[in-house]
Amino acid sequence: MTQAEIENTIEEGSLVSLHFSLKLVSGETIDSNYEGPAASFRLGDGSMLAGFEDALIGLKPGSELAVTLAPAEAFGEKNPKNKQSFPIAKFQHLFEDDLVPTEVGSVVSFKDPGGFDLPGVVAGINKDTITIDFNHPLAGKPIVFKASILAVMPANVETLQVRL
Repeated sequence: MTQAEIENTIEEGSLVSLHFSLKLVSGETIDSNYEGPAASFRLGDGSMLAGFEDALIGLKPGSELAVTLAPAEAFGEKNPKNKQSFPIAKFQHLFEDDLVPTEVGSVVSFKDPGGFDLPGVVAGINKDTITIDFNHPLAGKPIVFKASILAVMPANVETLQVRL
């Protein structure tokens, strides 16, 4: 039995239950579950970005965390190669929908070669081209990550039961 198992500290593979919030440094809330049920996940399962998981390592039940993550630790830096211009003629159908106007800032969805949805934000429109930004909308922004750890179970435990 490892020391982490005895103390129930968060390590790779731990089952974790927590309340969390993600905010911009301006204070605008991006996501939060403090008003609802706790989130439960296995550290390293891919359900949280690595930067958020790294900030949780070593915490125990009852721990509180508030940290500002640099863009590279959160949703990544903006990649200028993810901004692409296309002939507007190929996107005429987007402008024919009166219910959902297509304008700068609109989110549009494309299919990648594997058939998966690939969202993009309209970054520019002119008479010949439409420019789509495929960066994550939060790329390039520092994120304030706050967490309250409710329960931690060691990596060898299959399920997490929290009684509040």
